[in-house]
Amino acid sequence: MSNQSEFLWYIPNDVRPGHRGDSAVENHNSLDTLTSHARALEEHGWNGALIGTGWGRPDTFTVAASLAARTTTFEPLIAIRPGYWRPANFASAAATLDHLSGGRVRVNIVSGKDNLAAYGDSEGDQAHRYSRTKEFMRLVRRLWTEEDVTFAGDHFRVADSTAVPRIEARGNRRHPKFYFGGASEAAERVAATEADVQLFWGEPLDGVRERIERLKALSRQLDRDLPPLEFGLRITTLVRDTTDQAWADAEAKVAEMAKNNGAGWHDHQRALAVGQQRLLALYERGDVLDDNLYTAPGKFGGGGAGTTWLVGSAADVARSLRNYQDLGITHFVLSDTPYLSEIKRQGDQLLPLLRG
Repeated sequence: MSNQSEFLWYIPNDVRPGHRGDSAVENHNSLDTLTSHARALEEHGWNGALIGTGWGRPDTFTVAASLAARTTTFEPLIAIRPGYWRPANFASAAATLDHLSGGRVRVNIVSGKDNLAAYGDSEGDQAHRYSRTKEFMRLVRRLWTEEDVTFAGDHFRVADSTAVPRIEARGNRRHPKFYFGGASEAAERVAATEADVQLFWGEPLDGVRERIERLKALSRQLDRDLPPLEFGLRITTLVRDTTDQAWADAEAKVAEMAKNNGAGWHDHQRALAVGQQRLLALYERGDVLDDNLYTAPGKFGGGGAGTTWLVGSAADVARSLRNYQDLGITHFVLSDTPYLSEIKRQGDQLLPLLRG
């Protein structure tokens, strides 16, 4: 697999213990516990981790800043929502953290449904939501790369705005990358023009290939004026010492999900976005697609990256991830539970096969 590929993990950032089968330990969401995850990621070969967001969860930016202060190479992929943040506020906050952390900030823009009324947002219909997201990304990027920015759009306005401290260019990196998800037509048009990295959930290879081709064509059609769109995969990877042991553990996990009606796995199913609908439809094609893409979790409550799993030995899963890389995927956000022990197992067993 190309040395240009990047490998991140996932930090759930949830006040409730036992997220997706994680160990329900005391103080599971304390700073010390979360720091132990971030430091394990540093020690076992990972670039960083996606930190989840949503109303009713700890503030993602605060968690990311705290972990950055306690680590040296860990790069937080900070999930944030337009509407919860204003563009100039966010541009300044992210520039400050990027400066203090030595250029370690990454940003995941989330436009899906949330408890908007709880924090005073009103985003309107899908067209309004993605129009606002497009403006947000364009304006924040301008605030990071230009000075004295004046902008008057349908959703946001600034006048003579210069965000400080200034983002420091680091090699080819002019500013923190914007990661973005979404499978609807509206979401893909935003990704094609404004995102730096389009994240896919764990679809089969044929679905990912088709979406990459469509997004590249959209980028040309819409006259993208940024560097070429990059592509990423957010997926659960269940890795064990042998193929048989991996499948036995995967089937046992799904049996437990079925018994508990997917308790602890429902965080992406409040409203079924287009991308989630695509994932949930996969098990109608079979419990296992491609070589080892397990769709059965979606039957019993698996949502988001927990809907489909790549299952097998480290060699099995590495082979599958290389197949995605051959399609053009260069950013991988992996996870399995218990999160801390799997950071170490997959960092030691899987990553060397992907970077060799």
